[in-house]
Amino acid sequence: MNAKGTRTRRDVEVAVLGAGIMGCATSLFLAREGFHVTLFDEAPAAMARASRWNEGKIHLGYLYSGDPSLQTARRLLPGGLAFRRLIEELTATSIADAVGRDDDTFLVHHDSVAPPDVVAHYFAALDAMIVSAGMDRHYLTGEDCALSRPLAGAELAAVADPATIVAGFRTPERSVRTNLVADLLANSTAAEPKLSLRLGERVNSLRPGGRRRWRVQTNAGSGEFDIVVNALWNGRLGIDAGAGLQPEGRWSNRYRVSAFITTTHPVDHPSAVVCTGPFGDVKNYDGRHFYLSWYEAGLLLDSNALDPEAPVVTAAHAKAIELATRDGLASTMPGVERIFAAAAEVAVEGGFVFARGGGTLADPASPLHRRDAFGVTRGDGYFSVDTGKYSTAPWLARRLADEIAGR
Repeated sequence: MNAKGTRTRRDVEVAVLGAGIMGCATSLFLAREGFHVTLFDEAPAAMARASRWNEGKIHLGYLYSGDPSLQTARRLLPGGLAFRRLIEELTATSIADAVGRDDDTFLVHHDSVAPPDVVAHYFAALDAMIVSAGMDRHYLTGEDCALSRPLAGAELAAVADPATIVAGFRTPERSVRTNLVADLLANSTAAEPKLSLRLGERVNSLRPGGRRRWRVQTNAGSGEFDIVVNALWNGRLGIDAGAGLQPEGRWSNRYRVSAFITTTHPVDHPSAVVCTGPFGDVKNYDGRHFYLSWYEAGLLLDSNALDPEAPVVTAAHAKAIELATRDGLASTMPGVERIFAAAAEVAVEGGFVFARGGGTLADPASPLHRRDAFGVTRGDGYFSVDTGKYSTAPWLARRLADEIAGR
């Protein structure tokens, strides 16, 4: 209380559920606004799961040619453009070393839900939107974005198998090494004086409290809080139901894994995305650290349950996924085999991905080709966050912290 008996931010207890990128960013912003924040996560460390083990694609919208309305691109752009600035603000550290060295090449598969002419038209419209809004600056590199361009015949032939890939484009999108960003954010949360970590605690329920508005019950105890931010990437909907927010519509909880490879020596292979549909991609961060995914090999679960269990991946299963990923990618980009042949370390890791809608990416009409329906659902001192994409989390966290702080 202040001298007038009014509560100040220092008196407000905030619980944040989930120590992924959304939860960590929100917790740090709120703690620095003066709130006392308690951050819960079932894992023994912050940033240990999906936020550590993904491709780190910082979206400008090029992946979503299956949404010709450009609504997904419009929704993703602000977060992608603000990502580096906000992460560096949160961690007080440059992330230049985490940014991939090359722009992404997009390869159009012959089974793409968007054929080459549709992709070309979509990319041209997105380029124009970026330029007209003055958004071609201040991306990951600190330089103006080079807009998309089609690959000439020789350029395409040097990368792709002509039996499966029918066109290619260079785009300005890049990715970040998520394990490096994860370490920075985890260290920042541990060092923040007004942020308390309760790790290794699974949030089981949320109920009205006594002295304060909400009671958070975990497997290890409970606590009462004035404000709760539900930033879980799995199990969020079940906690919402306990808070009186009943889930509506369809949703998809997918558990996906990919291969993370460190090579014995530098391998020259472009960062490339096979589009548009259930295919795969390669991220070459610095010549020796790679992310490789093939959708069919890495999709281990697709569930509309409120709180599905994560699949258990044995060593034998991980090896099978690694080989299937190699074979799937090599069917489109034969040079990928050189990355696997040079592997010194291979980790098959991943986590849950939540999306509104359902169906399959092979269906042009699937809602999964649109990712504009994300954001915050509000209750009485309760905020449930559908983060959308990894790239939009810091931007969304900043906006939510501003709202809670009354700005």
